[in-house]
Amino acid sequence: MPDFIFLMHDAAVADEAAWEAYLAGLQQRGVFQGGSEIGDGICVRKTGTAAPLSRRLCGFIRVTADNLDYAKSLLVGNPVFEAGGTVEIRELPRSE
Repeated sequence: MPDFIFLMHDAAVADEAAWEAYLAGLQQRGVFQGGSEIGDGICVRKTGTAAPLSRRLCGFIRVTADNLDYAKSLLVGNPVFEAGGTVEIRELPRSE
């Protein structure tokens, strides 16, 4: 089954109860694979000038889902999504 990552854009939602309920729901479905807020950092490259750090990203969640449509359905209850924020969904290719 493929893994997907939800990249939360925009300002972080600080409603701890909403996050706890959402993550508990993902865990009950058996699809939650981890996640975290994203703190400050830097962009680097070996040569040349690196692109600026994206200030839009505020967190990520990794889930297992049969397909992109099912992954999208897992956003119901996501505090960033429900507040009108943007959530980018990306499939994580498996290396063999």
